[in-house]
Amino acid sequence: MSIIEAILVGLLQGLTEFLPISSSAHLRLAGPFLSSGDPGAAFTAVIQIGTEAAVLLYFRKDIWRIAEAWIRQYLPRAEKREMADVRMGWLIIIGTLPIAILGVLFKDAIETYLRNMYITATMLIVFGLLLGLADRLGQRSRPLENLTWKHGLIFGFAQAMALIPGVSRSGGTITAGLAMGYTREAAARYSFLLAIPAVLASGFYQLYNYWGDFTSSMAMPTIVATIVAFVSGYAVIMGFLKLVSTRSYISFVIYRVLLGSTLLVLLFTGVIEPF
Repeated sequence: MSIIEAILVGLLQGLTEFLPISSSAHLRLAGPFLSSGDPGAAFTAVIQIGTEAAVLLYFRKDIWRIAEAWIRQYLPRAEKREMADVRMGWLIIIGTLPIAILGVLFKDAIETYLRNMYITATMLIVFGLLLGLADRLGQRSRPLENLTWKHGLIFGFAQAMALIPGVSRSGGTITAGLAMGYTREAAARYSFLLAIPAVLASGFYQLYNYWGDFTSSMAMPTIVATIVAFVSGYAVIMGFLKLVSTRSYISFVIYRVLLGSTLLVLLFTGVIEPF
């Protein structure tokens, strides 16, 4: 992969990771147009470290407060006002379990036949329509403070669906949140916080797993793409949270359906291959 292609891939990752349109689908789609081909699940996981670093920076105060309260819960002088943050810390841990367990169990499938473009296109359309229904029919009245243990686990399973390219990590969790009656902003914020441990663990695992395969020619494009993903991802977070507090997700639904339909046409006509 050339440096120019790395910049474009990083930009694509940063722009799509936090929007409910599936970053993995876009990276998978970009593959046939890159000189190096499909970036692959490992490369995708590593550059996601950049976008999650953007989450860490943007939500640094929330993350620090939750982490500090979670650690202090076992101290004799832990304050009651911190219990809400302790509870959120546990909810993030519990919500991470589904994707951690399913990611290990279905690792081979995730990196092979689930990357079939027919599956990606279908997931774009199906989960786009589900997002539209949830946004239209959901009550959108529950604040994040009312998140229950059961709902936290449901959020977690929705996030785990994003192991299939085309579903979208944020799209799956936001859809689940809206369906359960949470506000658009609450669903989006929890989606970002919930992704941190899962994405960072996946990215660093892949980095460790393929460290011996990285040559100088491979390392530099990966670093460049990760940095670009961080910068563009941070900009998207700021704009996205402001957007969802005032507008619906209909534009994302339309985009997903049109993109998925276009992919199916290209696949059926032989313009692009399933793998």
